Formats: sequence, C-alpha cells, structure tokens
Amino acid sequence: MNGTKDIGKLTLRDVPNKDYFLWGHGACPGCGVAITVKNLMRIFGPETIVYVPASCLVVFGAQYPTSAFDVPYFFTAFENTGAVITGIRAALRRRGKKALVVGLAGDGGTFDIGLQALSGAADRNEDVMYVCLDNEAYMNTGIQMSGATPFGAWTTTSPAGKLIHGKRRFKKDIGSIVAAHNVPYMATLSIAHWNDFVRKAEKAKRAEGFRFLHVLTPCVPGWRSEQSRTMELARLAVETGMWTLYEVEHGEPSVTYKPKRMEPVTEYLKLQGRFAHMMPDDIDALQKWVCKKWWMHYKDEVEAPPCEMYKAEKPMAHDGDPLHGV
Repeated sequence: MNGTKDIGKLTLRDVPNKDYFLWGHGACPGCGVAITVKNLMRIFGPETIVYVPASCLVVFGAQYPTSAFDVPYFFTAFENTGAVITGIRAALRRRGKKALVVGLAGDGGTFDIGLQALSGAADRNEDVMYVCLDNEAYMNTGIQMSGATPFGAWTTTSPAGKLIHGKRRFKKDIGSIVAAHNVPYMATLSIAHWNDFVRKAEKAKRAEGFRFLHVLTPCVPGWRSEQSRTMELARLAVETGMWTLYEVEHGEPSVTYKPKRMEPVTEYLKLQGRFAHMMPDDIDALQKWVCKKWWMHYKDEVEAPPCEMYKAEKPMAHDGDPLHGV
C-alpha cells in the first residue's frame, strides 16, 4: 500500500495483490472472517506479527502443522488478546525492532471473555492493533450466544421454542466501550463497503497507540444463510441500520457512510435462518431498537420510512456526549 497517498483517496485498487493469508485454509465457503482477514493482511503487509486467540480463525487458519499466515503467527488462550499483543509489543521494543502487532479476535473473545484484557491494553494506550471479527456468536465452540448476538437470534444457548424465542437482550455496544477509553482510533468496517474498509484499515495501520477495528463477518452455518449471500448480508446490515459505519479519531466521532434511505429490518432478517422463528412483536421490538440507533447516528439526515411510527416516542437516553450511547 502506498504509505504517502492521501487516505481519503484510497480505493480497493490501491490494495496490493500480495497475500499474507494464503489459500489452503479450512474456512467455510462464504466465510466473512476469511474474506476480512485475507484483505486486512494485504493492507497490513509483511512487517506484521499476528496473534489469534481461540476462535474459528485459529482452527481454520492454522491446521497443525501448517499455518495460512505468511507472517509470524502466535496463539494462546481465549481471553488473552489484549495481554498477548501488549507482550509482543514490549518484546519488540526491548529488542529495538519494529513491526505492526495485530490481534485478530472473535466477538466472544472481545465482548465477553477477553473484555478485561482489551480494556487494559486500551487504557494503557498500547501501540497495537486490535481487530474484532464479529460473527455475533461463539461459532467455533458450537454457536453459543455472546454479547454480540442480536436480539431475537437463535443460538444453541438462546434456543427458539415455546418459552424462549431466541436472545432476549440487544447487542452490546462495544464501540462505545472502547471509545470511552479515549483511544487514538476506533472504527467499524463492512466487507460490502470496500473503499471505506481500505481507508480505515490503512488509517489504523499508520496511526500510533491503541487502534480498534470492528468488522461484521457473516457466518454461513451460524447465521443459517446461503454461502453466496455473504456480501448481500453485509450490505443489508448497513442499509437496514443493524450495522453503522463510523469512526472515532482522537475522541471525534464521524459517520463514514450514510445509506440513501433505510430498508426495513425484515429485508435483513429474512435471509437468515437464525431469525426465522421471530414473531411480529419481536420484529417490531428489533425495528424500534434499530430506529433509535439510526437516529442517534444519522439524526434526520437520511430517509427512514420504517421508523415513522416511532418518531413520537421518547428518544434513547443520552447525555449529549457524542461518545456515549449507542
């Protein structure tokens, strides 16, 4: 990647063709994690050290005795991403060597099990890159519910039956949690919006201090979706408001992509078997939550027909600080 080109002018065409996450790994066809990592590694380049905790990526990306990473690669326990990348950075500093230190963790290892190590590294402003590959459940261990799982979604620990109708709580706002640590850079990414993806990854690469990239990575078996529709799902997540593309740079938040109009959340749900059981009341509750999040980010700048019925309701509690809330 051209390290001198204006980041705002970067596009997918500027990404090098050289792969550092190679063919031959064991990911499912249509895997959002594999698509994300392949392209991130092209941007990050050869002077990168990768750490991966317990996750899908550690299984399909490094089947003993081989690894799909063509850079130094390390893994240990589920909860340790923040601590391990801190240690790698300290060792490099002690030896007088330079490299981009990257942790590639799933949502379970970020939102839940690894939150304490993530918070510690962010609070110390360690000079590392933390990437959350968010497929919205513990997919590697059997599709269990995580803090990232959306409201209503089926998982093996939030089953859809007569008494329980999928997850009963809404997705944890990890972006605001990280931004509250006053880190230099935090951003959300989508594999359906490549120019935005490239600019944010390159901006994080060039920055110093703690950087956090949060990528929505559709999962074919966990979402019960068609492998050919991974990109469509990533796009619809943004167009319906289930996923917002924004960044927080040195405390200043900004939206990086605004849909022309809001699509009903049902357009996103109907392509995934994990939501097939949802009844009208639950769909309405999810749409209402999405609308509140939509207004928080876009105000009235984007047309949102599905939200008209909720406009008279009390808005989401907010203290006026742009870094607080959803």
